[in-house]
Amino acid sequence: MAEPVPVTDPADPRLTDYTSLTDVELRRRREPAEGLFIAEGEKVIRRALAAGYPMRSMLLSAKWLGPMRDVIAAATAPVYEVTPQLAEQVTGYHVHRGALASMARTPLRTVDELLAGLGPGPRRVAVFEDTVDHANLGAAFRSAAALGVDAVLLSPRCADPFYRRAVKVSMGAVFSVPWTRLDNWPYDLELLRAHGFTLAALCLADDAVPLDDLAARRPARLALLLGTEGDGLTPAALRAADTRVTIPMAAGVDSLNVAAASAVAFYATRP
Repeated sequence: MAEPVPVTDPADPRLTDYTSLTDVELRRRREPAEGLFIAEGEKVIRRALAAGYPMRSMLLSAKWLGPMRDVIAAATAPVYEVTPQLAEQVTGYHVHRGALASMARTPLRTVDELLAGLGPGPRRVAVFEDTVDHANLGAAFRSAAALGVDAVLLSPRCADPFYRRAVKVSMGAVFSVPWTRLDNWPYDLELLRAHGFTLAALCLADDAVPLDDLAARRPARLALLLGTEGDGLTPAALRAADTRVTIPMAAGVDSLNVAAASAVAFYATRP
């Protein structure tokens, strides 16, 4: 059982995991290299623990000692009690949820391991290419969890799903949806085809079929490819797809935000 330890110095080295959380470039380099990520808020912390991620430490304001008493009781990692003012000094922003935890990352599975682990039968996976906005990626994970997508695969340049904002926007769904990275892009898409997946690229191409047409075909194993926020899928990714699909739109709107488009596609193709 952990006993909360009061900390009054923002420069205390025990709080290093929580420093400069608003510095995106610094955290993008540091967190994967040091094997950590930050979970913010009671629900997200609980979901990270339930998913099996080990806790490195926890940072709590006094008002959260009660609601988090069971987590504190079970913790084998240190729990630091700080004032809201000190938390803001350390992190660089007002921690209005009052609870942060530094969690340890676990090794990513290979693509083959992840796909084999899904088991036989009908399956759906989402593949994102160069989706760099953490909020969009977090929202897409939340939709994937809500709409029964079995796994998410990311190109090398996609945002980090475990970056604090992505975790927060997903409400912890990044912990419940299996995911990994396709290191050799776009050639690793052939691994999906080897596992029996039909690759459907969401795009605005003239030869794209309406999403409803794809849904009516009901492919047993479907991989939905979605691109970056600005330009969509690259020509190489489009060439790798088996079919091109579009979401018909009205009122002069030519495209949807990638998070919104993914939610529509996940819903339309649900079993």
